[in-house]
Amino acid sequence: MNALHDNWEKQREISPEELAELDPQQIYVVDIRDAAAFQRGTLPGAVNLNPLELQEGLLELPEEKLIVCLCMWGKISLGLADNLREQGYTAVSLKGGYALWLQCRLEKQAVQDAADSQRLKRIETSLRRKYKRRISSKFVQAICDYEMIQPGDKIAVCISGGKDSMLMAKLFQDLKRHNKIPFDLVFLCMDPGYNEMNRKIIEENAKLLHVPLTFFSTNIFESVFHVEESPCYLCAKMRRGYLYRKARELGCNKIALGHHFDDVIETNLMSILYAGAVRTMLPRLKSTSCPGMELIRPLYYVREADIKSWRDENDLYFIQCACKFTETCSTCHTDGTTDSKRLEVKKLIAQLAAGNPQVPSNIFHSMENINLDTVLKFKHHGKEHSFLEEWEK
Repeated sequence: MNALHDNWEKQREISPEELAELDPQQIYVVDIRDAAAFQRGTLPGAVNLNPLELQEGLLELPEEKLIVCLCMWGKISLGLADNLREQGYTAVSLKGGYALWLQCRLEKQAVQDAADSQRLKRIETSLRRKYKRRISSKFVQAICDYEMIQPGDKIAVCISGGKDSMLMAKLFQDLKRHNKIPFDLVFLCMDPGYNEMNRKIIEENAKLLHVPLTFFSTNIFESVFHVEESPCYLCAKMRRGYLYRKARELGCNKIALGHHFDDVIETNLMSILYAGAVRTMLPRLKSTSCPGMELIRPLYYVREADIKSWRDENDLYFIQCACKFTETCSTCHTDGTTDSKRLEVKKLIAQLAAGNPQVPSNIFHSMENINLDTVLKFKHHGKEHSFLEEWEK
């Protein structure tokens, strides 16, 4: 007989607190209430068995486990536990029965809910106070500057599970509470094939932050896993297509993505260095594949360093790109762990900014200060133009 059996050989009852301390693999919970009561609620992993059949030894139970007998109030189960001990099993009755277990669970949940409520309040307050200038005000400014929201809009706030999209969700909630423009929100989260742990992290963060997610599933990760050339590009393109279609299905006319200031300037520089073109990540974009749909980027002015600071100060942990290529990095605080062109550009900007803090801002504003009189060629509505056109005039 193992140590577990030795500990409970002479004890007739086990309290809900003691039960919670045991390894679930070492116990076997027998619920002897009627089927209707069992269906309404029971302990995790419990099995519903007939008490008369148990008393008569007609049912076989695992001898290597501690048998925990459960009734409504812990009275009938006490006699059954004694009977099972006479049959040679190590059995105890759950003290107070299901009623006491449920009461303990509700009390524990109430304490946890109160703690979560206080934590949520601190998180939301930090956005309204400490991070108002660096995050909240810039979020609102981008929306106003680029006229991202109009009365009657229904916006799908797209949640990837990372720090940027979760922050965006909280900012949208606060904006809707205090803004006079009537608009609706859907917090849309696509599961492209997350493993169980990463899916749970997203759900727990949404619960903590009171973000009501609308989940839908796809098999994008599986589809692109065996693609050798540019799987990340294909994955991003497929994700956006699915998000547009699902958002439209839910009655939305816009999707909001969590791209921030650093994403914008990195894209600007990458297009010059690796594509030989001057392109920017626009704050608003009309969909070419889903007519009537539009993409907006409300974090356009928000620096990534400020997002990280808000995250770390509030002890928040979010997933990163949790696809099959990078499943090892799920809840770490380190960013930019993959070898990519974007990471190269990110490091280059950081090095230049160390010598001149204005470099990031200058890269951003360069997209606002393009002088067509000083460029060799440019395209407008798909038609190419040259400086020679004006030269001849």
